[in-house]
Amino acid sequence: MKLSLVVPCYNEAENVVPFQNAVMQAFDGCGYDYEIIFVDDGSKDATFHNLKKIFEAQACPVKVVSFSRNFGKEAGLYAGLSRASGDYISLIDADLQQRPEIVRDMVDILESEPDTDIVAAYQDRRGEGKVLSFFKKCFYSLINRLSDIPLRQDASDFRTFRKSVAQSILSLGENHRFSKGIFSWVGYNTHYIPYTACKRAAGTTKWSFRKLVNYAIDGIIGFSTRPLRLSAYLGIFTAFAAIVYLIIVVLQKIIVGIDVPGYASIIVLILLLGAMQLLCIGIIGEYVGKIFEQSKNRPIYLAKEILSYEKENRED
Repeated sequence: MKLSLVVPCYNEAENVVPFQNAVMQAFDGCGYDYEIIFVDDGSKDATFHNLKKIFEAQACPVKVVSFSRNFGKEAGLYAGLSRASGDYISLIDADLQQRPEIVRDMVDILESEPDTDIVAAYQDRRGEGKVLSFFKKCFYSLINRLSDIPLRQDASDFRTFRKSVAQSILSLGENHRFSKGIFSWVGYNTHYIPYTACKRAAGTTKWSFRKLVNYAIDGIIGFSTRPLRLSAYLGIFTAFAAIVYLIIVVLQKIIVGIDVPGYASIIVLILLLGAMQLLCIGIIGEYVGKIFEQSKNRPIYLAKEILSYEKENRED
């Protein structure tokens, strides 16, 4: 098998059939074999029902993995990678904002450039609002300052890579996965190409602002320990400021003879120190929480049903 397309799906009932048709049209006459691996991430609509019809028809080689519940896109990508049998693996969304024709161009680049391991697409023109764009820029600026692994701001999960890259990614068994950071961490030679995202074929985006914020927090915690150092620095700074303030108060009392500031200043200091303590505890708590969840050694996903055109079905 030359190419495996990994397609995570969540409530994409109206898109999966047009997506398969677009793939078949894009790869018509390509001269090599390919497969589509759909991962149903616990959809609430008829996504799995439509995927079963696609599988039964087998207009092209199709595998379907259906989760027992919603585990998130990162788990869907991991499940798809673990089922991929192609020499090249492509990650692509089912909403047709990312066109299969670009995947074919990515494969051509990998074929013509033996030293290139990953071809990643970035949006040359983004259709998102100014507010969301501003917060994304802030996030990437922050994580690149905190992490030793640089992340390209405009790069997406839309990429095609060699089997060796997929094996490296699968070797990372962390539960809280941040694919952009993982791709940067494993390294490999990456070739970036621009693309313009199309409008969704149907439905609405599944990424709310709250989900994006949580995803960003997972990325920072997963690839940097510097927030923990920030807690220590805040403690040192607060202790130093307290000593300086103590000296000032004592000198005022002994030399000048003025009254020591009373109720208002004490309340302000208590609130300030309390806020710093809660901030530090919250930062530490995020790391401890991730350690606790990872220590349970739970699987990244649970598959309720697996459909494969291959003779041997692997069970999770």
